[in-house]
Amino acid sequence: MAKVLATEIRVGNLLEWDKRVWRVLKSYHVHVGGRGGAFMQVEMKDIEAGTKTNTRFRTDEKVERAYVEPRQMQYLYQDGDSYIFMDKENYEQLTLPAEFLEGQAGYLLPNTDVQINFYNSRPIGIELPPSVVLTVTDTEPGIKNSTATNSFKPARMETGITVQVPPFINKGEKIKVDTAEGTYMERA
Repeated sequence: MAKVLATEIRVGNLLEWDKRVWRVLKSYHVHVGGRGGAFMQVEMKDIEAGTKTNTRFRTDEKVERAYVEPRQMQYLYQDGDSYIFMDKENYEQLTLPAEFLEGQAGYLLPNTDVQINFYNSRPIGIELPPSVVLTVTDTEPGIKNSTATNSFKPARMETGITVQVPPFINKGEKIKVDTAEGTYMERA
């Protein structure tokens, strides 16, 4: 088993904590100036029971990563409320329900390579690539000659999710989106 520092915990990681296996849903660093040390605030979901918890780990604390068997798979298509993946080694197909993806489905395009983690031969988590390229299908018209400012506008992507983008992005453009934060990175 591998131990990792609390500061290395990322969304999608699987941790063994309190004699259970947990999937990290949210993870952020919190530093309260002048009052104690910094810590990581982590929201996790028990993969067996489905219960959620919020936990604080000190930044110097080490947490046990669950031993999982990662498999490289390719997302093929959506069939109703199910998502179909193909194992890239033996070409077997795997069907996962929409609730298994927990909001990550908006970053999946056909032929996207993902890593699906198995624990005791059962799929327990999916790790998306760090970023994906999506096409803007609907947004307010762009402002000509505008440079990047602190103002953003909502833009609907081809997968149905909404991302806040700078004012110069127009309908039909391809943009790079951070899958961990769901934020605009750059034009693609």
